[in-house]
Amino acid sequence: MPRRAAIIPLMILPLAFPLLLLLFVLLLAILVLVFELRLLRYAYQKIGVPPRYMFIVMLVSLVGSLINLPLFQIGRGTIVAVNVGGALVPTLLSLYLFQRLRMRGRMLLGTAIVAVIVHGLATIVPGVGIAVPMLLPPLAAVVVSLLLAFRQAPPLAYVSGSMGTLIGADLWNLSRVAEIGAPVVAIGGAGTFDGVFLTGIIAGLLA
Repeated sequence: MPRRAAIIPLMILPLAFPLLLLLFVLLLAILVLVFELRLLRYAYQKIGVPPRYMFIVMLVSLVGSLINLPLFQIGRGTIVAVNVGGALVPTLLSLYLFQRLRMRGRMLLGTAIVAVIVHGLATIVPGVGIAVPMLLPPLAAVVVSLLLAFRQAPPLAYVSGSMGTLIGADLWNLSRVAEIGAPVVAIGGAGTFDGVFLTGIIAGLLA
């Protein structure tokens, strides 16, 4: 009698499927990270950051979003801190662009306009921080920068967007810190990191 060929299973689904899913998620995460890094590099290049400093700025911005530096204590034991990625880095970069480019008056005016707009949009979220809509601040910064400096819109959009969001959302609302009810309130952190960081990047790209 002819012998039947043995059927060897190529894959055991209960064990292989989770492994394949994990590999797919890791691959997707790597692709997203590469895309984001390229996008950030292009954005910083448009803004005016020298290529040799781009990686440092990107790394400090992303990692610094996890770091809050305590400043002082107010209210009922509430500590006010500054977020490295959401406040310190955008401020230093804005000061660099402010000193480097000859449009200081327009940068100050653009920052003031965006700050007023963002302040009207910012809301206090108890236990979390100060929330800002993600898309409206960068759009406001783009419109303002195109009107004030069409040919040099990207750096103006970054400065007015990031600084305007930081001032309008956090600094303008420092007197309302007690309403948040959190042990630590970080300037440029929690609800405004996306607002400050993404506003500068998106505004620089769109402009």
